[in-house]
Amino acid sequence: MHASPTLDMEENMASKSNGHVATAAPTHGNGVAQPAPLEVKKKKKPLKKGKYEAELLRLQCELVKLSAWVKDRGLRVVALFEGRDAAGKGGAIKRITEAISPRLCRVAALTAPTERERTQWYFQRYVAHLPAAGEIVLFDRSWYNRAGVERVMGFCSEEEYREFLRSVPEFERMLIRSGIIVMKYWFSVSDEAQELRFQERNHSPIKRWKLSPMDLESRKRWVEYSKAKDEMFKFTDMQDTPWWVVEADDKRRARLNCLKHFLSCVPYEDLTPQPVELPARQQDSTYVRPPMAAQRFVPNHL
Repeated sequence: MHASPTLDMEENMASKSNGHVATAAPTHGNGVAQPAPLEVKKKKKPLKKGKYEAELLRLQCELVKLSAWVKDRGLRVVALFEGRDAAGKGGAIKRITEAISPRLCRVAALTAPTERERTQWYFQRYVAHLPAAGEIVLFDRSWYNRAGVERVMGFCSEEEYREFLRSVPEFERMLIRSGIIVMKYWFSVSDEAQELRFQERNHSPIKRWKLSPMDLESRKRWVEYSKAKDEMFKFTDMQDTPWWVVEADDKRRARLNCLKHFLSCVPYEDLTPQPVELPARQQDSTYVRPPMAAQRFVPNHL
């Protein structure tokens, strides 16, 4: 793995204060620090479909209210979705967008940079997708590509990587100061769950396209990606733009947890309009529809 960034980046650490207070590890009589015991979480049972769908509908109704508030108040909202391949980022994004007007909420899923974009300021092509007033933008992967796939696969130089870790905290503070609401989600999935999802995709003709060459390469570099993620969190998990980890082995729980948290990050009020009285449809006895034989119809499939 690459060497850690130089100490000048530790200045970012001093100002981030993400709420965690370091405590001295317990020691034996010889003064050697001993690792703290690992916290063991009790695994929850998979969420039943009926309960999941009922809560999803409730949260999506709230998303409609939130989007109306964002539009009414001219807010600008950005959410970044990062994580392992097959961790469920796309599924969570879909559950948000399917409930909101595409005029208010859009997805930014950028392809690999062009030759021209490679010569630009690194953040430049992402800035073009930031929201205007009354908009929500969901980044399906984001500028953190540099700290993840580019770092692990060697698509950026050591200096470019170090410069990214120096620049990204201030870049995100600029977004915050400009009035943009920024959320950062990391979808965490175990190697066992990822393996099952890879196998499912490989055996499904309608999902096999999701297995890109980069996904296959990530299987061989699991530990390197883990180290890259840990290093990224170390320098970019800040108080004003923290990382929120979504445990994603259970897709249904992950989606609901993410939607619920997303709603909690933007205070909003209910602007749902009251039902309206529909006007009577226009009547005109002189109007004659053209004959059906003069039109082309899509044939019935079944």
